[in-house]
Amino acid sequence: MADRSAESLAYAVRGGALVRYHADLATAFVGIAAVPAVFALLARQWVFASSAALAALLLGSIGLGSRRVSAPARVQPNEALVVVAVAYLLTAGLMSWPMRDGQLPLLDAFFHSVSAITTTGLSTLEHLDGRSPAFLFTQAWMQWYGGLVVVVLAVLLMGPGTSARRLSGTEQDEADLASGTWTRARWALRIYAVLTAVGFCVLLALGAGGFEALVCALSGVSTGGFSPRDGSLAGLGSWPLQASLILLSLAGAVPFARYRALTARGMAPRERWRAFFDPETRGLLTMCLLVTVLLVASQVLAGGVTWWQAVAAGPLLAVSAQSTAGFTPVDVASLDASSKLVLIVSMFVGGGQGSTAGGIKVLRLLLMLRLLQVAVLRPALPPHAVVRPGLGERGQDDAYLRQALGVVGVFCGVVLLSWAAFVAYGHDPLDSLFEVVSATGTVGLSTGLSGPALEPLLKLVLCTDMWMGRLEILAVLVLLHPRTWAGRRAKTS
Repeated sequence: MADRSAESLAYAVRGGALVRYHADLATAFVGIAAVPAVFALLARQWVFASSAALAALLLGSIGLGSRRVSAPARVQPNEALVVVAVAYLLTAGLMSWPMRDGQLPLLDAFFHSVSAITTTGLSTLEHLDGRSPAFLFTQAWMQWYGGLVVVVLAVLLMGPGTSARRLSGTEQDEADLASGTWTRARWALRIYAVLTAVGFCVLLALGAGGFEALVCALSGVSTGGFSPRDGSLAGLGSWPLQASLILLSLAGAVPFARYRALTARGMAPRERWRAFFDPETRGLLTMCLLVTVLLVASQVLAGGVTWWQAVAAGPLLAVSAQSTAGFTPVDVASLDASSKLVLIVSMFVGGGQGSTAGGIKVLRLLLMLRLLQVAVLRPALPPHAVVRPGLGERGQDDAYLRQALGVVGVFCGVVLLSWAAFVAYGHDPLDSLFEVVSATGTVGLSTGLSGPALEPLLKLVLCTDMWMGRLEILAVLVLLHPRTWAGRRAKTS
């Protein structure tokens, strides 16, 4: 009865809202194609430049042509989720043509485009040798753009208000919306740009070439993982260069709100650092340390690797998996089964909420552990005691806890269904689970299944996993729910 009552109160999406806010996001996505077009033009790669320019023109036409549609004063949450879900697919589809680079089959180009814009880093390419500089730049640029900037630009283009908050996925009190939307957008963009610039300068100082440093910085801060060379991290050369790129990825996996806390006015330095290293940041660092220890131990005891080799590669691989960057110093396919299982758990959890990382997020893991702690403690409490699970000094309301549990549950369901498809095709169960978790967590580490020989249906399964994982699945479920499209609609005024 409660479910029926809730359905009777629900509003379907409105056509005007979808068209207008699709126009806003299409306008925000123009840069994802325009910048590669300019880069290819400067590199005198005329075919690539024309393909990217056409994609930019189409996105711009969608944006400008739809701006004449009047938008409602408030956008509903289901409308916001539908707009974002469709925008990612639309942009990935338009960018598939330039990503063909004159050689890739269209399905593989679409796979690569989805992988880039969702900051995953999975690839069907066997080798990067011979790929044009425009292609290598574009895949890194799409990851950088898809990681955070597209959300920031959407907030800036739509201006302050409830609509911007819902479309950008940010959470803030209503009283702070009018004055805070532009401030948060500028701060997020500033932090993203500073991290990228610092990463570029450090990589350059450690011996990377200018183009290589640029591409790696774009992929690193976005926790994307596309490398300009074969061998991923191993192709970069020196260990300090590899470690700096992994640290940049870890910086991208920290919630960006924590960086703002470091520069907050009126706070003592000690309070700023305490705000930065909140329970979620500490949880992320603890996971990185734990995964490192387990990886080193498993590689030495079960993988036949020397201690020196394990200590050199283990931390890099562990942080890469936990931050969902997907860079790797070793061939993942050659790892022992226990190491793969450790990485599966790490990729499943992922990085911090409000960062460029994927996975279920460390915050949700901590909340589930807190719920378990409360469940164990409750039998010892008085009958009327009220315990609100939370982290630090703050409790979490029931609605947030239900949403967190729901996201984790649906994430598991998507992984199991996708895994079943791979197993049905006869692929190794452990490698299949690894590949599916990597895609859904937007990580990009691969056991070798994501190659040109992978069955077309399974390529589409992984594309769906990457898309759903980037949107934390909820947006896709809303898009597919019949109630989203059928039923009464709110007034547009």
